[in-house]
Amino acid sequence: MSAQRMTRGYLLISPLARGLLQAAAFIMLALPLAGCGTGALWDKFTAKDDTFVEEPADKIYNEGLYLMNEKKDMKAANKKFEEVDRQHPYSDWARKSLLMSAYASYQGGDYDSCIGAATRYVTLHPGSPDAAYAQYLIAASHYDQIPDISRDQTRTEKAIASLEEVVRKYPTSEYATSAKAKIEGARDQLAGREMNVGRYYAQKRDYTAAINRYKAVVTQYQTTRHVEEALYRLTEAYMAIGIVGEAQTAAAVLGHNFPDSRWYKDAYNLVKSGGLEPSENQGSWISKTFKKMGLG
Repeated sequence: MSAQRMTRGYLLISPLARGLLQAAAFIMLALPLAGCGTGALWDKFTAKDDTFVEEPADKIYNEGLYLMNEKKDMKAANKKFEEVDRQHPYSDWARKSLLMSAYASYQGGDYDSCIGAATRYVTLHPGSPDAAYAQYLIAASHYDQIPDISRDQTRTEKAIASLEEVVRKYPTSEYATSAKAKIEGARDQLAGREMNVGRYYAQKRDYTAAINRYKAVVTQYQTTRHVEEALYRLTEAYMAIGIVGEAQTAAAVLGHNFPDSRWYKDAYNLVKSGGLEPSENQGSWISKTFKKMGLG
C-alpha cells in the first residue's frame, strides 16, 4: 500500500519536480565553470566602453613639448609626437611632430632614431623651411658618434658626407656655417688617425709605410692642425732612409708656412744635424702640393 502511495505521489509531482531538478542541475554545473572560462565572456558584458577618443593634435603636441622641455623625458615626449602622427597623419601638426621627434631623439642620445625621423622628414617635406634643420640633425647625429682616432673612422666619413650635404643643399642657411666648422673637426680627426698610424709604422722602422700616411695628411688634410707635425715627420722619415733632398724640402716648406711652429724648430735642427740646410726642391711632390693649394 505504501508502495502504491509512493508511486502515485511521485507520478503526481514528477512533471514539476523534473523541471526544478533540471534547473537546479544546470545552475550547479554552471557555477564551477564560471571560474574556468565564462569569466571572460561575462567581462565583455560588464566591461566599460573603452572606445578610442581622438584628441586634438595641438593638445598632444604641447604635451610632448612639456615632457621634453620641462620633464626632460625624451622617450615619453617621443611617444606623444608619434601619437600626433598616428591620429592626425596629414596635419601640419604631424609635420611639426616628426621634426620634434627627431630633435627629442637627438637630445636623448638616440642617434639612430634621430637619423630615421629626420631622414623621413626631409623625404616627406623637402621644401619645408625646416628641412635644413632636419638635414643638420642627421649630420650632427653622425658627428656626435665620431670615435677615438685609434678606432675605425667609418662614422667620421659618414659625418663629413652628411655635413657636406647640409652645405650643398642649404648654403645660405644658418646651419651651413656650423656644418663647415664640424667638417673641419671631422677632417682633423681623420688626419689624426693617419698620423697615429704613421707614427706606429715609424716606431717599427717601416719608414715607407709611415711616409705614405704622412703624405696623406699633407695632400688631403692641409688645413688641419696635424699638417705641421706631418711635415716634420716627413723630414724625419726621409732623413732616416737617406733621401735628404725630400727631407730638406719638407723642412723648408714647414718653415715657409709655419715659421713659428715648434715642429719647424725640430725639423731645422734635424736637418742641421746631418750637415744640411732646409732647401726647397720645386720639383718635389711636397712643394707642388703646397703650391697647388696656394700655401707654398
